[in-house]
This record gives sequence, structure tokens and C-alpha cells, in this order.
Amino acid sequence: MKYKRILLKLSGEVLAGDKGHGIDFNRTLELANEIKEVADLGVEVGIVVGGGNFWRGKSNEFMDRATSDYIGMMGTVMNALALGDAFKQLEVPVRVQTGVEMRQIAEFYIKDRAIRHLEKGRVVVFGCGTGSPFFSTDTAAALRAAEINADVVIKATKVDGVYDKDPNKHKDAKMFHEITYIDVLNKQLNVMDSTATSLCMDENIPIHVFNVNKKGVLKRIILGEDVGTMVKN
Repeated sequence: MKYKRILLKLSGEVLAGDKGHGIDFNRTLELANEIKEVADLGVEVGIVVGGGNFWRGKSNEFMDRATSDYIGMMGTVMNALALGDAFKQLEVPVRVQTGVEMRQIAEFYIKDRAIRHLEKGRVVVFGCGTGSPFFSTDTAAALRAAEINADVVIKATKVDGVYDKDPNKHKDAKMFHEITYIDVLNKQLNVMDSTATSLCMDENIPIHVFNVNKKGVLKRIILGEDVGTMVKN
């Protein structure tokens, strides 16, 4: 296997499926099953999930930014709980941890406890982003990856990898199979936000971008196949 411990970044929209909003539980179950195939190989899996299927903070320009971000965090918790339930239905050991304390719902995030869960073969789903406003769930993914000593951040997207321009709008868009952090930042390719990309660069954590809508790609990445785009030094 190419990686032993991964941090998988899922957007909230992925859980919405074709609905585009809320949670499509059948789609969530499909995703959980693909992740289970990876966990069954012995890979330790941490997951940061977004909340864009419920709330997008930056689009609410008339609301206090911090308040809007806290609302978004609640969206990530709903997604984390739904994903956690899907794993339970598949009989996958799982723990949901949140960056904001809510003891009746999930564990509060503690780095050493999260690592211990991973070492015991449990999937750990992280909700609430970093637990602080003004930071995206991309940044939370980079931060959690650094904290748990993940080998890689695997970023799920709706396209095959990183392109020089939007492939949905430009037929001549070119996909990169490998690109540096600096080029991503300089070209403003929006793989992850600049804070997340910079943190991964500083900590030398590669970012592997793949198409989550293509079945089996996550497992192929773990087995070392050349799919998607690798961002590294």
C-alpha cells in the first residue's frame, strides 16, 4: 500500500448526491462502503467533512462572519453524524469527534485520542472544522492531517484532478498529474484554499486530488496507481 494513514477531505455537497442540498443517505452509504474497502486493507482513515450542503458562510454577506461560520460548523456535525451512522450500518468501527464540545452528540477532539482510535482500526470523522471561525474545512483537513501525522491529504472533488482551468467550462483544460504547492498557489488553482495549501507545504504533506464520483478510485490511490493529481514539493 502507498499510504498507511490518510486524511480524507469530503465536501458536504458530496453527501448531498444529485439532490444538491441536505443529505442523500444512499449516496452517503455508497461513500462509506468505498472508504470501508480502504479501511479493510489496514489503512488508518481520518475524515474531515464540510458543510456546504447546508450552509456556506462566505455567501451570507449580511451576517456577522463568525456567527455564519459557527452555523456552518453545525452543518459539518450533521454530515459527520450521518457518515458515522453509515459506517455503523456497515459494521465499521467509527468515532465522531468535534472541534467544539458537544458531549451528548460526539467526542470532543483530542489529538492523542484520535490517534489511538486510528491505531485501533477505527475510522475517525472530524466535525466542526478547526473549531474556530474564519478557517475553512480545507484548512481543518490540513491541520488534522498534521496533528495525526497522516501520510497524505486525499481531497475528493467532482473532477479527475487539478486542471489549469475549469474543465466544466473549457474543453481544452489541461490536467496535471503532478504539480508543486508553489505552482498551485501562484496559479491560484484552488485545489484547497491558500492557508490549507501553505500548511501542507510547510509540513510536507502531499495532497492527492481525485474524482469521488468514479467508483473505486480511492482504493486505486491507496494501492499506488497513478490516478488523479499529486501536489507536493
